[in-house]
Amino acid sequence: MMRQILIDLDGVIYQGDEPVPGAREAVIWLEQRGIPHLFLTNTTSRPIAALMEKLARLGIPSAPDSFLTPAVAVREWLRTEGGAGLPALFVPGATKEDLPASAPERAVDLSAVVLGDLGEAWDFATMNRVLNALMSDARPPLLAMGMTRYWRAPDGLRLDVGSFAKAFEYATGCRVVVLGKPSVEFFATAVARLGGAAAETVMIGDDIKGDVKGAQAAGLRGLLVRTGKFRPADLQGDIVPDTILDSIADLPAWWEERSGLT
Repeated sequence: MMRQILIDLDGVIYQGDEPVPGAREAVIWLEQRGIPHLFLTNTTSRPIAALMEKLARLGIPSAPDSFLTPAVAVREWLRTEGGAGLPALFVPGATKEDLPASAPERAVDLSAVVLGDLGEAWDFATMNRVLNALMSDARPPLLAMGMTRYWRAPDGLRLDVGSFAKAFEYATGCRVVVLGKPSVEFFATAVARLGGAAAETVMIGDDIKGDVKGAQAAGLRGLLVRTGKFRPADLQGDIVPDTILDSIADLPAWWEERSGLT
């Protein structure tokens, strides 16, 4: 029985500043049917307010509670697990709107080191700041806002936060705490927010590992779309999606066929 759905944004609803054809109609169909859904994204370059504005420009309805982002998960982790100090935030400036204040440079009482997608702001000096913070006597935990390896920009593929988190994990010997996809806990939080069970939940995304494998590991169905970062080689590995759709535009027909709706 399918009851609710989690939806990735970048590569599924839009690609860059352009909507995926049919995405608006698919989301409106979910609204009209009353099917519980949540946008589950590893985006760390925009706060929730900016995500809402972008969807509004595409004619897609949303509200602040329509999203679960790594920033929300980091904020909760710092509240319940963090120490007395402030976190060192290595995240885009806009994302700091959804996070606590950042520790000043060279602070020694860090509650955590938080990594987001800095994009071209990653340079050798910044990476060494992360290294020295993690290797300080306090040995603060390393929090990664998701483990996405790369994403598709208009000019091609670009490295994402997961690649940098793995580099720092290797350099320091620490274990990264993942607060985003493909963390099982992140999916479980999303499922609980919608009120159903994992077995009743579908995740639709363009990332064979972060979306599909992560969802399946958490007990969800993983649907892969052939948009965004999808490549035919994704289907040649050992990860088998529960369903493959050409795009989210095909979701309503697929859902109705399998749930016996007319």
